[in-house]
Amino acid sequence: KKMANREKFVEEVNKILEAVKDLSPDKMLFRYNGVLYPTVLCKPEMFEALNTFETREEDILMAAYPKCGTNWTLHLLQDIVYAVHKKDPAAVIPMLEFWGENKFEKLKEEASPRVLGTHLSYDGIPKSFFNKPLKMLVVFRNPKDTALSYYHFYNNNQTLPKYSSWDTFFEDFMAGNVCWGSYFDHVLAWNKHIDNENIMIVTFEELKKDLEVAVRKISKFFGFSLTEEQIRSIADKGTFKSMKEKSEETHGAIGKSIFRKGEVGDWRNIFTEAQNQEMDAKFEACLAGTKLGEMLQYNVYCK
Repeated sequence: KKMANREKFVEEVNKILEAVKDLSPDKMLFRYNGVLYPTVLCKPEMFEALNTFETREEDILMAAYPKCGTNWTLHLLQDIVYAVHKKDPAAVIPMLEFWGENKFEKLKEEASPRVLGTHLSYDGIPKSFFNKPLKMLVVFRNPKDTALSYYHFYNNNQTLPKYSSWDTFFEDFMAGNVCWGSYFDHVLAWNKHIDNENIMIVTFEELKKDLEVAVRKISKFFGFSLTEEQIRSIADKGTFKSMKEKSEETHGAIGKSIFRKGEVGDWRNIFTEAQNQEMDAKFEACLAGTKLGEMLQYNVYCK
């Protein structure tokens, strides 16, 4: 069954890539509630349908701003669920706002616990999601590496328009004029709910530093008890390197652009001094003194 689901998932991804072939760059994005989204991945009717999506207490929701470790974390969560429940990942793309044929009907039929993902910020997630005490894992990464990774993603991913230069992308990133909006708005929105016991925040850097510790912490948060051997095995299979090697088989033709370098500190190769100062000032203005700002260890990773 795992194989069949994986094939269906890759088929969904390839359908999306097929649909994008005929789109001119100016038709690749649309705005919904003021925020930019990719036309072939998200559709206004998906957002409408999300408003009435029935969540379950056992649902596992992962939220991350783009390029902060979304696919990596989803993979870890699916492996944790498999270890405990012997339950394979669903055949649909787990990102809630991504388009898929009869997606919500399929999700309705899926057994619990369902692993779901989103790039939406706290304020963009439908209110119905907070009616039930479901647990959410939120993933963030330092803003400089996020920006660089997002720039490459725009340029390597067929569903997004290309940027002619890093400088123009940087301007758009800082202004929040990129898909899913401003990184800083996302951090501020989640920071307000950082003490909610159903929300756990982890960082990309934490995952990189010690994946076993992170897997142990994540499974404990969701109430799963794993043996040390299971934790080790999930961490081994879940390294960025092993996921990149399997990316075409797991994510079809888009795999290569999803898993690029997965490094910490790669921003140093591209940021100009002026860009460094601009981002430092923005971080200081928006996030200095916030708990989530603290967790991002800006002085360690962005100086």
